[in-house]
Amino acid sequence: MGISNIIFLIVLILASVAFGLQVRKIRRNILLGRDVDRSDRPMERFKVMARVALGQSKMVTRPFAGLMHVFIYVGFVIINIEVLEIIIDGVFGTHRIFAPLGPVYDVLIASFEVLAFLVLFACVAFLLRRTAGNIRRFRMSEMKGWPKTDAAIILWVEIFLMGAFLTMNATDSLLQERGDPHYVAAGSFPVSGLIAPLFSGYGTETLIAIERTTWWAHIVGILLFLNYLPISKHFHIILAFPNTYFSNLNDQGKFTNMEKVTKEVKLMMDPDADPYAAPPPEEGNGTPEKFGAKDVPDLSWKNLMDAYSCTECGRCTSECPANMTGKKLSPRKIMMDTRDRMEEMGRNIDKHGADHDDGKSLLGDYITPEELWACTTCNACVQACPVNISPLEIIVDLRRYLVMEESKSPSELNGMFTNIENNGAPWAFAQADRLKWAEEA
Repeated sequence: MGISNIIFLIVLILASVAFGLQVRKIRRNILLGRDVDRSDRPMERFKVMARVALGQSKMVTRPFAGLMHVFIYVGFVIINIEVLEIIIDGVFGTHRIFAPLGPVYDVLIASFEVLAFLVLFACVAFLLRRTAGNIRRFRMSEMKGWPKTDAAIILWVEIFLMGAFLTMNATDSLLQERGDPHYVAAGSFPVSGLIAPLFSGYGTETLIAIERTTWWAHIVGILLFLNYLPISKHFHIILAFPNTYFSNLNDQGKFTNMEKVTKEVKLMMDPDADPYAAPPPEEGNGTPEKFGAKDVPDLSWKNLMDAYSCTECGRCTSECPANMTGKKLSPRKIMMDTRDRMEEMGRNIDKHGADHDDGKSLLGDYITPEELWACTTCNACVQACPVNISPLEIIVDLRRYLVMEESKSPSELNGMFTNIENNGAPWAFAQADRLKWAEEA
């Protein structure tokens, strides 16, 4: 094992450990949320994951963006086989360790090159759409600053990685032709072969320098990009699969009810119940249950996984009828705010410990009541999301807190609540007068 192999092994270990530590923190942050059971119907969940995450079924509803994303997605998945070969070569000092596969290897390398070109093409197309295209969802207020920079970094890095890969192969193919003993004659190069003539005038030593430089640039770039994922929106390439597996399989629009509230309602509707009866001992002790959600720990771990899975594509916001009419609500911003608050709480835990209270909360400091009450609960955002994220669940829980904990609701709702309390219905008529309309008929 030479010095370059040792250096590569050290870089690989450091990058892997750093990535593992970041993932551990993200897992810790997600588990700040309350528990919710999503272990039922495993086969149905696998089908949803296969259709939505693996099959990209919701991405292709918008043909151009969907097709470009499929290029990047398939390229990312399949080219990882090539990365595996590079890692083995880097550790053991070999070159094209899978070359003995013969014709199969030729097909693989040719496929990698075609996919690399498609990824390159898709990234350039997306970059042009974001910079020159007049697409409203990319120019909204929540996309200014870091989110815009993050999207550009991801695209430029992928362009760089694919360019380095094709340049590496182009010089490698020339070195194979010249019979350099280290460069095993293997592989088919349909794309890099087109740019190889650009390097044909260089000497063998120069070609080796270019090939080694682009080899290191490609693999180290991938390892650096791996550690960039956890701090960017691009972490969805990992979380999309578990996030879709743990999707809400209930009918869209079906709200969750708090068990204690349900019991109270049933008690009210039971004519034989004694409203003055003392509650069972186990219900009268302990800390009262909080209604709704004010901060990240009040949401479920699945809500928090949703926030980390958000790719900030804005399809949810572009389909939101409230946003279309100029209201302040943006479902994408709800998810981004949830993730930002969760990250802030994680940093506080790292710095001050788990019991630290910074005096902030998701509701109020990040998300305003105006945004929440603009929601019509139509589920358009949930339907539009390519990875089954549900901003609606967060919105409803935050609104529950406003109403049931702080008694803060729009005046239009206050009248309805008063009528329900006094008359058992949303209308301002006593229960004894409900059938008077029939008498007049």
